[in-house]
Amino acid sequence: MQRLELDPRDDWQQQLEAVGMNYHTPNGEPYWDESACYRFSASQIDILDDATAELHSLCLQAIETIISRRLFNKLRIPAWAIPYIVASWERHEPSIYGRFDLAWDGQGAPKLLEYNADTPTALLEAGVAQWFWLRDRFPDADQFNSIHEKLIAFWQRYRQNQPNLHFACVAESDEDLGNLEYLRDTAIQAGLTSHWLAIEQIGWEPSAHRFVDLRNQPIRALFKLYPWEWLLQDEFGRYLPQARISILEPPWKLLLSNKGILPILWELFPDHPNLLPASFEDKPLQGDYVRKPLYSREGANIEIRRGCSTIETGGSYGSEGYIYQRHVQLPNFAGNFPVIGSWIIADQAAGIGIREDKIEITGNNSRFIPHYFVEN
Repeated sequence: MQRLELDPRDDWQQQLEAVGMNYHTPNGEPYWDESACYRFSASQIDILDDATAELHSLCLQAIETIISRRLFNKLRIPAWAIPYIVASWERHEPSIYGRFDLAWDGQGAPKLLEYNADTPTALLEAGVAQWFWLRDRFPDADQFNSIHEKLIAFWQRYRQNQPNLHFACVAESDEDLGNLEYLRDTAIQAGLTSHWLAIEQIGWEPSAHRFVDLRNQPIRALFKLYPWEWLLQDEFGRYLPQARISILEPPWKLLLSNKGILPILWELFPDHPNLLPASFEDKPLQGDYVRKPLYSREGANIEIRRGCSTIETGGSYGSEGYIYQRHVQLPNFAGNFPVIGSWIIADQAAGIGIREDKIEITGNNSRFIPHYFVEN
């Protein structure tokens, strides 16, 4: 694994906008950064592929344990939502995607930092933008990236039971809208009929016990780029169990998107090479650690305690409780700290996207860096 400095393409902004990525330079600061890239060997990509598939398997096993041992309170799941979540799992409701964030320098075993299981973004960047970058800059190389093909294959299976699908996100977020439109485009390519609306525009029809769109048409299937924990807190969240609606990601994904899954995984699979020691706040770790709120997003309210030094970020999370995770040093490439986001699409490892920052906490504005690999 190497970090290489490059000259950006002359028309890189136009190239990104041509594929729908209009949020490449938010507030004048680069988010997409092709002044550098990461180079892997084929054998290193195999390690990432295997680790991703393994972590996915461990997480599915962990769900069974959470349900059988009734660990919902550890995850701060409201009691009224538990039967709804369990029923979703027992019905085998499909999941389309997730992203494991990994610490790895190309040596040894990749370590799981967290699982973005519910509303992972950077999908358009990983699936499309960096693929076109590869064709322009390294046409003879390859990339760990079958995201686009696997998305379309998922939708082709999905439409056999549900040919119509609504897509919703917060309208004011350019990044969310870009990711949502990309997913919607792959669904259309697979033959689904789709409708877009803002999450705030979804209505409730009490007489029929159903959610409706702006045309007052029933929403029978919904892809929402909106966190489950927010949905459950919203005014209409309590109506979800009685509504006849199929949702992607399904309710059972709330059990995995919660950072409480990290200590549960460690308890179930201690000393697993892809896991870091982790505990709930009532059993804090000794030595260097990272404290994370159960529902923190975009690097908010993270604290790294290493020796006598502390790095922390602000935010509005933490009232729900914390977990502690053993601190692992991120790779340091001349002051740049990368995190590898490894994608699961329809239960299969599908590719990676890399985010890096000048500090060890990856936040909303951390840069996306493309990658490629070559034969050993």
